[in-house]
Amino acid sequence: MATVSLPLSRNAFFTLTHLSNIELNCVTCGILAAWIITTATSVIVASQRLPPLSTEPNRCERAFVGNTIGQANGVYDKLVDLRFCDYTNDKSNRREVTCNALMSDAKFDGVDMSKCGFLQCCFGSVNFGKAELQGAIFKNTVLSGSTFEEAHLENAVFEDTIIGYIDFQKLCTNTTISTEGRADLGCR
Repeated sequence: MATVSLPLSRNAFFTLTHLSNIELNCVTCGILAAWIITTATSVIVASQRLPPLSTEPNRCERAFVGNTIGQANGVYDKLVDLRFCDYTNDKSNRREVTCNALMSDAKFDGVDMSKCGFLQCCFGSVNFGKAELQGAIFKNTVLSGSTFEEAHLENAVFEDTIIGYIDFQKLCTNTTISTEGRADLGCR
């Protein structure tokens, strides 16, 4: 083995011994394995944030049936999975309250949801374009990535809602939100 001397500081020397090819290969493989494990773990965790898509054949119709078990306190029996459902311009089906529903990537453009209550719902990347949402209540919901272009949001309530900063800025440009609603939201 060869020895290399490197100056470390004033008159001090640090001696570094060359590693053999086998040792160098082992270190490289170890670093590569650690990198693969940490990368794969983050991908696995990201895909496990939400439960798998429901296999129920009528899962999109369940939005109008509900998931409460008939009690006044809104107790639900299971999650309503409305992910990727398309309700574009559907004005015939309405619900008063929707509790604990997964609605990511669903399309609600042109839908009449005025005076509806959404409690503990996940609306990630949902399109509410031209939807009727007057008096709608979004309580303890996730609205990140959702769009409200030309939606009617007069007297809509956003309480304990998670929304991204850019999405929030776009929401504040909606002209149907009243001055009082803008103040409650924190729009400038």
